Amino acid sequence: MAAEREESEYRHYPVLLKESLEFLAIRPDGIYVDLTAGLGGHTRAIAERLTTGFVIACDRDAESLELARVNSRATAERVRFFHGTFSDLPRGLEENGVIAVDGALADLGVSRYQLSSGERGFSLVEDGPLDMRMSRSQAVTAADLVNELAEKALADLIYQLGEERRSRRISRAIVRARPILRTGRLAEVIEQAVPRTGRIHPATRTFMALRLKVNGELEELDEMLRIVPGRLNPGARFVVLTFMSTEDRKVKQAFQGLARAGKAKILTKHVVKPTEEEVLENAASRSAKLRALEWI
Repeated sequence: MAAEREESEYRHYPVLLKESLEFLAIRPDGIYVDLTAGLGGHTRAIAERLTTGFVIACDRDAESLELARVNSRATAERVRFFHGTFSDLPRGLEENGVIAVDGALADLGVSRYQLSSGERGFSLVEDGPLDMRMSRSQAVTAADLVNELAEKALADLIYQLGEERRSRRISRAIVRARPILRTGRLAEVIEQAVPRTGRIHPATRTFMALRLKVNGELEELDEMLRIVPGRLNPGARFVVLTFMSTEDRKVKQAFQGLARAGKAKILTKHVVKPTEEEVLENAASRSAKLRALEWI
């Protein structure tokens, strides 16, 4: 089972870790929620700074959550786990006897485990079934979208969610190549339709669009931005890390709306980005943006 694998097999680099902890301003007796536990890097770092407090580690991916449990075992007495989506957060807090928290963190990036495991269907590099479900209990897979959507609907999806300007050409190529059941084959079809012009694989935006749709990620992000503020204690911090412009816009607009309403103070006048040193150590962090606010 995944949880039984050695921690080193999925070496985890929590993105913007130092900055996230600084903005959270952790109190040793506080209660915190890591909304996207992933492999547990941020969760463990928060727990290490707690004494009588605890952190609730949430994730919709049961396999990642089990790995987070293994990776944070040194601080197990200060970590509680909850399997669910952002919209399930009220239930997760209730199950842990919590009404409001002293800080919330969300890292919206896909975990290294998901990206490096071909069988999960997220990877452009590791061939596997065209899946992309963050929770295997979900009904619709990326293969369903790729093979069943009409050409125009597929092009619109790729354009709107992936911000891919060549969406019509890509969609046409996909429809002609159907059925497509493997990630490697989908990447190949896209690369033949729109050849590589830079260091970014030409299928990157299409894969991103499919993942967002399969998991309803933007809808879940809207739910998170709606629910979390109402669950913050006065003075609590809310820190969000995004990796795509579509997500960052939503976070920025939500934070600005709370600030205009006099409910929160924005702590990041400009987005915080990884240092050159962090990007060199972990290339996956290069597109990360951090925004933070304090609940009044």
